[in-house]
Amino acid sequence: RACARNNLLKTALFGNDPNWGRVLAAIGTTDAAFAPDRVDVTINGVTVCRGGAIGDPREGVDLTGRAISIDVDLGAGSEQATIWTNDLSIAYVHENSAYST
Repeated sequence: RACARNNLLKTALFGNDPNWGRVLAAIGTTDAAFAPDRVDVTINGVTVCRGGAIGDPREGVDLTGRAISIDVDLGAGSEQATIWTNDLSIAYVHENSAYST
């Protein structure tokens, strides 16, 4: 959930920047027990962070499609979860700034 709610991560993805550091920053705010040097982050099939360090080149990540998949392996067990979220594009910001509550 921390990644799905992270606006800095969402803006990076909208800007075509597969910034795995923002993924690590988001999971670092949680209470999840994990060792940072065991974390793998895969964005659209490219493992950009392996063992908490640089993985495959970020240039290989295609973020031009409508859907983006981010897989985070904490290396801390076999549990799994799937979280869906929305983008933070110009259209989203415009739509949600058009009214006040």
